[in-house]
Amino acid sequence: MSRILIAEDEGRIGEFVSKGLRAAGHVPSVVGTGREALDGAASGTFDLLVLDLGLPDEDGFTVLRRLRQGGSSLPVIILTARSSVADTVAGLEGGADDYMAKPFRFEELLARIRLRLRSEPDTSAEPTVLTHGGLSLDLRTRRAHVDEGREVELSAREFGLAEAFLRNPEQVLSREQLLSMVWGYDFDPGSNVVDVYVRYLRNKLGAHRFMTVRGMGYRLVTGDASSPARPGP
Repeated sequence: MSRILIAEDEGRIGEFVSKGLRAAGHVPSVVGTGREALDGAASGTFDLLVLDLGLPDEDGFTVLRRLRQGGSSLPVIILTARSSVADTVAGLEGGADDYMAKPFRFEELLARIRLRLRSEPDTSAEPTVLTHGGLSLDLRTRRAHVDEGREVELSAREFGLAEAFLRNPEQVLSREQLLSMVWGYDFDPGSNVVDVYVRYLRNKLGAHRFMTVRGMGYRLVTGDASSPARPGP
């Protein structure tokens, strides 16, 4: 479990990232100014900083420069609406470990955060294989297996959705949570894309694994393949 500082002055995005990280087992904290970002990052209590460039008092470049000048090696992922090559180069040369342009998908941000955290010494590294009720996902090879090791081919989005369920087994996940975790904060909340992809997973991995909780969302369960399939979305 890692403590992650999110420096983002746009409340909707900060809350979106925070919720996703909390669901993934991390402990996020959100601040909205460069001064708070610098103080938090320099405190030694965080394992990684997600840093927006467009902060209201001191921009992210200034925060990053002052952080590195102070001797901090805290991993920093820049998150910004600026997508020019010049800004990307400036961020990386300024000491950032990674750079993501808005809009972004949380799934990709989470993958980059995991990569940076794994590069740090950590005796409690998270598992690379997620398993539950005969279903397993290998996060390194991006392969899925069900019942006795049978491999099932999943698209990138199907894999991301399956990963969200496997990181939260037996928990009810709302459509809004799944949209945020897999598709991103800028995706249309009125879309039925979650229902469509749950149906894809049921067809490929077994309908008995994905339970519909009416009016709430979906839950990954330890199902019995011989039992009747749960009702669809």
